[in-house]
Amino acid sequence: MRFSLFLFISVVLVNACSTKDESAIHPKFGTITESVYAAGLVKAENQYTVFASTTGALQKIHASVGQSIFKGQALFSIDNEKAALQTENAQLAYQLSQENNRYIQDKIAEMELRVQEAKDKMTVDQSVYLRNKNIKAYNVISEVAFEKVELAYKNSKNNYEAAVKQLAQLKAQVHNEQRKNNINLQFSQKNQGDFTVKSAVDGELFDVLVKEGALINPQTPLAIIGKKSAYLLELEIDENDMARVNLGQTLLVTLDSYKGSVFSAKIDKIYPIMDLRSRTFKIEAHFIQLPPKLYPNLTAEANIIIHEKKNTLTIPKSYLVDDTFVLVNKNEKRKVSTGLSDYYQVEITAGLSKDDFIYKP
Repeated sequence: MRFSLFLFISVVLVNACSTKDESAIHPKFGTITESVYAAGLVKAENQYTVFASTTGALQKIHASVGQSIFKGQALFSIDNEKAALQTENAQLAYQLSQENNRYIQDKIAEMELRVQEAKDKMTVDQSVYLRNKNIKAYNVISEVAFEKVELAYKNSKNNYEAAVKQLAQLKAQVHNEQRKNNINLQFSQKNQGDFTVKSAVDGELFDVLVKEGALINPQTPLAIIGKKSAYLLELEIDENDMARVNLGQTLLVTLDSYKGSVFSAKIDKIYPIMDLRSRTFKIEAHFIQLPPKLYPNLTAEANIIIHEKKNTLTIPKSYLVDDTFVLVNKNEKRKVSTGLSDYYQVEITAGLSKDDFIYKP
């Protein structure tokens, strides 16, 4: 009986000690890093999705996936038979206007001659009118004769002004007609050029998203292009964390393709507008330490380093009660002051020492 009682007490004591060992710890000194979480994708520099600016059937694909391309290179041809006919019609109209130019210039020269003749007659009539006006006071000329001279001058003056106006209208009409035909030709040529989709950058053709014969429109994605062997991170940050993010901050990046590895990067661009749908901000970062091999659209996660403290007193976050207290002597609450924190631990700035025991709630 005494042996059984001793065995029972021993088991209770062992269990008590085991419980204390599992939950009671000392605060410890170490390094704590405060960071902001971000997630996104790896993208090639200048990566963009190619779209057409017109509607039609895809006639020809001029490049293949993985091919190096240059800015301005033709990538796709869209059926443009109708646009070609419009361009040909505009070309004929322009050529016809050029051929008629000689005839029109003859008309202008003829009109200029009429203007000169009208001006010469007006000058003569004006001279006669002024002479008769000067001698009228001496009663050398009758009133009727003077009125005839005055009327002849007025008529020649009106004829000259009308001829000048007609000449100006003819020149304006010719200029506008030629300009109209030229604009129509340029517009048709530009419209026909829209049926050839060209690359906007030097780089690599990562993917072709359509097949020949498909009906496409300006909303149809055709291909994805980007700069070969030059990559960046495009990440999204929650609006609650954005105020602490700045240019030049360091990121610790993990990729699903490189499990267990951490790569460093630096923020070099912040987009100053929030996406209303996801309530996030977009940033761009470049790798400081580049992975051996990358591809566009790889999934990436990152921690943006906000602050880092070394040799500071810390405890696990799970030992904190209501963000303000810790348990000492199992059931006794003690108020503490906290500083930096990460996902696992929190800095204790006051209320505990490294020799205190604390218990997990």
